[in-house]
Amino acid sequence: MLSVQQLHVNGRQDDLLPPTSLQAKRGELLLVSGDRQDRRTALALTLSGRMKPTDGLISWDGKARIKPLRLASAIVDSPGVNEPEQHLSVRDLVTEDLALIPRRYRGALLSKPWLKVNRFEDIADLWAEQLPPERRIELLTALALANPHTDLLVVDSPDRHGADVANWLPRLERLAYDGGRPLAVVATVTALPDNWTGPAAVIGNSVRHAGSARADAILPVEPNQTRLETEDVK
Repeated sequence: MLSVQQLHVNGRQDDLLPPTSLQAKRGELLLVSGDRQDRRTALALTLSGRMKPTDGLISWDGKARIKPLRLASAIVDSPGVNEPEQHLSVRDLVTEDLALIPRRYRGALLSKPWLKVNRFEDIADLWAEQLPPERRIELLTALALANPHTDLLVVDSPDRHGADVANWLPRLERLAYDGGRPLAVVATVTALPDNWTGPAAVIGNSVRHAGSARADAILPVEPNQTRLETEDVK
């Protein structure tokens, strides 16, 4: 389980990530809304252990260290971070992403057989910018899960590719609820979809206002949870 309390990142002029608290369990899709792209990306980076917070508590399976979090997580389609470059073909994108997975986990897997096994042959020769939103999220999440150690998916702003939630929400729900490989899935979004009744949080939900303790926004700390270490992953 991912557990976060008062996660906060300073910016140059204001909070890049205002204090935010949330929990995400395996077998669950958590949607976190925020109107600013920079804050959504900062949250995605911090939840996946790619950015050091200024303050706050974060743990994965009770371990409050960066290394286990980074090893267990994958950040997907983050603008300006790891979104596919428009000039790349899908085939080249797959080749590049598979090369990042340690060989002991992927063997000698090449892009052509991977595309066939995962049923992406129909889009193999498209440019990244030509991908329909639904196929884009299917491809990028499949690549993230090519690493068998990925247990936490953090998807950055999938709704930016179109207003139709059917392009991304069903895919993320299927991944979260897959009994064969239960994942904790977190997606940052501009706004929650209409009629969404699943787990949800709001960026900045732990900001303390004058005269208000905001106790309802603070999650209980596990007994073995400590402040996140900010050592580099080795």
